[in-house]
Amino acid sequence: MTITVIGLGLIGGSMALDLKERGYAKHIIGVDNDKEHCKKALKIGFVDEIKTMNDALNSDLIILSIPVTETAKLLPKILDLIGENTVVMDVGSTKQNICKAIKKHHKRKQFIGTHPIAGTENSGPTAAIKNLFDNKTCILCVDVSALWVVERVSKLYEKLNMKILFMKAEEHDMHVAYVSHISHISSFALATTVLEIEKNASTIFDLAGSGFASTVRLAKSSPDMWAPIFEHNSKYISKALGTYIKHLTKFKENIDKKNTKATHKSMIKSNAIRKILK
Repeated sequence: MTITVIGLGLIGGSMALDLKERGYAKHIIGVDNDKEHCKKALKIGFVDEIKTMNDALNSDLIILSIPVTETAKLLPKILDLIGENTVVMDVGSTKQNICKAIKKHHKRKQFIGTHPIAGTENSGPTAAIKNLFDNKTCILCVDVSALWVVERVSKLYEKLNMKILFMKAEEHDMHVAYVSHISHISSFALATTVLEIEKNASTIFDLAGSGFASTVRLAKSSPDMWAPIFEHNSKYISKALGTYIKHLTKFKENIDKKNTKATHKSMIKSNAIRKILK
């Protein structure tokens, strides 16, 4: 199996590492606009060679691991150029706009939208790590993908030891707005709040406990990747934020009124998440 990875960062690089080591891919071609990324990927060894995009599309499988806005722009051109036996998949965090971009393309069935729910707050080739996807969940938005395409990509994720769920693109975007995207927004907002109030960096460092560190960890994530995600999924994110802000406002009102009973009741209600996330 020859695989082309377009975008040599955390997700693309981590996939390449495991797919090569676990025998799914015999040869991996890397594509990236950043020359330094290309050099690092070759040095680390998760790609065998670097090519331009047009020269790298004669593969069995093409993985798009770039910002979602760029995927939506690039995907139609890639489908124009691939052969009839090539599969194209993306690994982005939104799906509707990407699928809309190729809705009427005659090779639409050769594409499948995927979302491996795994990662860290780091980015770039040096962020790539082995075993990143083990025992995590991956969503496949098969929509109108051909069966042989779904089978090829399913085998890839089985090699990565991922649990596979199937959803429609719209369903996917709605769910991830609540369970993924709002978490990142909360973390970005918390980090901005603390940086605004605590002007002394050493104070933040000295006082920050594990709770703060884990909550604000996602604020270290790449804005280049996350700003396009928020743009693409603005409909569902806005709805999720509205509900979140409603609960924050109520929490603030109870604290302002020193209504400890109401605050306690609210926290008891939120503790129900224990039954879901153990």
